[in-house]
Amino acid sequence: MDKNEYLNLYHQMVVIRRMEEKAAELYQQGKIGGFLHLYIGQEAVSTGLVAARKPQDRIITAYRDHGVAVNVGIETRAIIAELLGKATGISKGKGGSMHMADVSKNFWGGHAIVGAHLPIAAGLALGDQYLKEDNVTICMFGDGATNIGFFHEALNLSMVWKLPVLWVCENNQYGMGTAVERASAVSEIRKKAEGYGMPNDEVDGMDVIKVKEKTAKMLAQIRAGNGPMLLEAHTYRFRGHSMGDPERYRKPDEVSCWEENDPIGIYRAYLTGKKLATVEELDQQDKLAEAEVLEAVEFAENSPEPAPEELFTNIYVEE
Repeated sequence: MDKNEYLNLYHQMVVIRRMEEKAAELYQQGKIGGFLHLYIGQEAVSTGLVAARKPQDRIITAYRDHGVAVNVGIETRAIIAELLGKATGISKGKGGSMHMADVSKNFWGGHAIVGAHLPIAAGLALGDQYLKEDNVTICMFGDGATNIGFFHEALNLSMVWKLPVLWVCENNQYGMGTAVERASAVSEIRKKAEGYGMPNDEVDGMDVIKVKEKTAKMLAQIRAGNGPMLLEAHTYRFRGHSMGDPERYRKPDEVSCWEENDPIGIYRAYLTGKKLATVEELDQQDKLAEAEVLEAVEFAENSPEPAPEELFTNIYVEE
């Protein structure tokens, strides 16, 4: 990567962090309704994954989807407008927090039902295989989804049919309020792929460069026709499962320990240590990210509500 590319990754991660912090404020002010699942602490995973993909590669994820939306290039103002249910949102205010999507950017959405998007990912990959397209589908999901039938059905069929899928488990240590080892007989998630004879690997999900490099290698192998693979990214969410989470299941010391390995701080140290960027340049990116988010919030708050007739649009696909 050249210098601008390194700085762009940093900028994306800081935008996600600032946007999520602002979203928490807006939620507490009653301006965001429904559920809100923040991505704070996991920014390196989606940033590294998307940085490694080719434009034709599809990406699909669960409900913690705001970070992916930033990474694929959806404007911050359109993301926040969607959170506020405004007509200028990426889904015209109809999807909200858990349903960000833009198929023009090969982002096939956030999905609210745990694990339900995994069979959809298999279907996307099957279509590409049938049409002999040079595409890989990247499917992101949490550790909790690996205990659900959708996970096993999708992995099994993807291996039977040698589908071009990279399954990515964002293991943030908890499925809602339950620790992995309390809910899963196999706490090392990647080993679940071995039940289907599927190659698998793991990566430090707090290090964006490690995620990008590991993802690039695995995508190359899948693209070469070797079938699906599973990547387990070890990460941690610094906030609760959702905004209504009282967080009684983990101690403050545990959160503080993980926060010392902040993904933005790790990458910042990498860039300065390798002399790829100066402290001043990174501080400037921080300011730009802050300004971008504040402008996006102002835009969203001043945007109109969806018109009543919008209830009857986008129900069927128009050819």
